[in-house]
Amino acid sequence: MPRPHYVAAIDQGTTSSRCIVFDQAGNIVSVAQREHRQIFPKPGWVEHDADEIWECVQAVLADAVGDLDVAALGITNQRETTVLWDRQTGRPVCPAIVWQDTRTDALTKALAEHADLFRDKAGLPLTTYFSGPKIRWLLDAYGLRERAERGEVLFGTMDSWLIWNLTGRHVTDVTNASRTMLMNIHTLSWDDELLDALGVPRAMLPEIRSSAEVYGTTAAGIPVAAALGDQQAALFGQTCFSPGEAKSTYGSGSFLLMNTGTEPVVSRHGLLTTVGYQIGAGPATYALEGAIAVTGSLVQWLRDNLGLISSAAEIETLARTVDDNGGCYFVPAFSGLFAPRWRSDARGVIAGLTGFVTKGHIARAVLEATAWQTREVVDAMNADSGLDLTTLRADGGMTANNLLMQTLADVLAVPVIRPMVAETTALGAAYAAGLATGYWPDMDSLRANWHKAAEWRPAIEEPVREREYRNWKKAVARTLDWVEK
Repeated sequence: MPRPHYVAAIDQGTTSSRCIVFDQAGNIVSVAQREHRQIFPKPGWVEHDADEIWECVQAVLADAVGDLDVAALGITNQRETTVLWDRQTGRPVCPAIVWQDTRTDALTKALAEHADLFRDKAGLPLTTYFSGPKIRWLLDAYGLRERAERGEVLFGTMDSWLIWNLTGRHVTDVTNASRTMLMNIHTLSWDDELLDALGVPRAMLPEIRSSAEVYGTTAAGIPVAAALGDQQAALFGQTCFSPGEAKSTYGSGSFLLMNTGTEPVVSRHGLLTTVGYQIGAGPATYALEGAIAVTGSLVQWLRDNLGLISSAAEIETLARTVDDNGGCYFVPAFSGLFAPRWRSDARGVIAGLTGFVTKGHIARAVLEATAWQTREVVDAMNADSGLDLTTLRADGGMTANNLLMQTLADVLAVPVIRPMVAETTALGAAYAAGLATGYWPDMDSLRANWHKAAEWRPAIEEPVREREYRNWKKAVARTLDWVEK
């Protein structure tokens, strides 16, 4: 039999599902993509239909793979989004709660006495972001606790939901498990003390496995051989295999991760301690992460809710109609602020409006919002790690926006580099699946695939940068204390 020529990855994201097929050099061979609905039942609530997402995944998998000879399939996914389904029927028993959702705010506040427990054992702050409180809320709201205790109702993040549908196995990997508040990041296993604090039955949880191993095979006989949360997959796809190497992915939200080696580093500046990846039986590699809730989805909001642009690509054209932001600053705290502030009481503002401001200024302020939020995370990461970021490896769909890339370089005062393959989230899942099945021999061969496509260098003066940063912080201050209960 000839050796299979390709590796495929399913990238199940917040707004769409994609399947990308890669060759041995890490080049894209084929792509298919399909959007799914964003459901907003109440202010601050965000839901997905897990059945709809599975239908999208089946469609893009068929479209991208076709009759190609595929050695392995990797999965990468929006992480904390929470799915509960019936073990017998395989159907969801309630809507999926998306990672941005803030309905668990009161619950997380009620758990305040356990804050040190979650920080020390799970590496995470007590916020609405993570899966554990969402599970608890769904069990209570839908009366599912007894069935969950009997193992009749199962929990999974999107990786588990897809692996279940593809192979019939109920598993997750260490990167996704590390985002639940239920896994001990030191032992890499579900922790009884964390389960008890959140009131989540062990019987509903998937088995925790490494990020790169064969979990099962599809009906077509393709090994499903990797699972990584989307941001950890991008870290892997950017070949950030050494401590101190960092990347930032720009999608619906944006996420900066720094490899910290085989020991977890507890953040003192509002970042998350997370598992970066684990290859087979090897040790886990850890990372510090700064999560920003709204970046690319702000451009989508400008398109869909305000109608100022008709496609996401048009924002760069509109922003280039002006030379600066006209004194306008946009803080998109639609579901509160994530790293490094973690303020679920915040809501979005556009500050500094005058009669001079046009839609071009607002478009530029939208792009600058991504850059300033990145700056806040970088400052926190430098403080935690004791290192100064010297370059930023950027990836994700927003990196196609050259004005945004230049703005990032200006705001961060470091070069910003875009790799040849910007879709490194899917590439990371493909790399892990290929390692697990011998398609790639080792991690050095993956490093050899990485190539720089473009680089942007800072082009503004320090006084301008710091003045704009002060104004940004003033705008952020206006978002706080908006939600009173």
